[in-house]
Amino acid sequence: MSLRLCLVFLLACGCASSSSTTRAPPPESQTQTWRSPLHRDHPLVGRIWDVRQGRFVDEPTLLAELARARFVLLGERHDNPDHHLLQARLVDALTASGRKPTLAFEMLDVEQQPAVDEALAREPGNPDVIARAVAWEKSGWPDWSLYRPIFAVGTARGLRIVGANLPRAQVKELVMRGPDALPPETRSRLGLETPLPEDVAQAMRAEMHESHCGHLPEAMLEPMVLAQRARDAQMADRLSTTASDAGAILITGAGHARTDRGVPAQLARLAPGAPVRSLAFLEVSPEAQEPRDYAPSDSPGGLPYDHVWFTPASEREDPCAAFRQKSPGK
Repeated sequence: MSLRLCLVFLLACGCASSSSTTRAPPPESQTQTWRSPLHRDHPLVGRIWDVRQGRFVDEPTLLAELARARFVLLGERHDNPDHHLLQARLVDALTASGRKPTLAFEMLDVEQQPAVDEALAREPGNPDVIARAVAWEKSGWPDWSLYRPIFAVGTARGLRIVGANLPRAQVKELVMRGPDALPPETRSRLGLETPLPEDVAQAMRAEMHESHCGHLPEAMLEPMVLAQRARDAQMADRLSTTASDAGAILITGAGHARTDRGVPAQLARLAPGAPVRSLAFLEVSPEAQEPRDYAPSDSPGGLPYDHVWFTPASEREDPCAAFRQKSPGK
């Protein structure tokens, strides 16, 4: 596989993630059984940080805030099992009263929607039919068992399950050919004909450079930014057009949940005034002891989310190893 195609695949499958911290009593979640093994004794594990208020909050307070939003984004680290269990827990709590928001997934694309709908029409309470319908095991996403708890809540509650992402083939074409890969109507609908503010474009190029371990060729930065921007816009468009009377919940990577330039920024364009809340699940690091330490380097305003829920970290291979094995020119 060429480097360019490898980068396209990586982009299509995932995402490259204040004030004083007066200590509060640890929330209930801090005493739960964690699946991820690293740094469980970190002081932030299990704690929920309200970015706007600059303080820790408990889970009921978070739920009350999310329940007031029309659009709720739950931003994950894709391979962290605790993130998915917490997402499932929140979806369950937000729908326990009988509310039925649309449940949308970055991991499903719009072309898969007919297959998902047909499968659920046959077996409406069985989440596993979704995995079979979209050949999840060949998708490149982490194992179905990680995501199944979220789908299980959705099907048990009778929520509409929606594919929110651009098809992988379109992402590839965008990277290869640029905006002309999409029909003019699609480019306009996704807002791609409007140039990004230079500071945002520069920050996104820096994010792409960093997330690809500094091995992304300079010529690929703009195409990759375009594809990322298109995916954010596509997911926002799907949320705004498929939301029920109770709104919509998006399961996505934490990068797409950024309020400064991710899906929330696109929702502000498509649905002005609609309340949006973005929650990111972030893995703790021994070197970072305070919430403000987790703000991305390209986010001078601090953490680009409404809330952050800190969790232990998963074990994983060095993400930069693959790039070191293949030089950009090959």
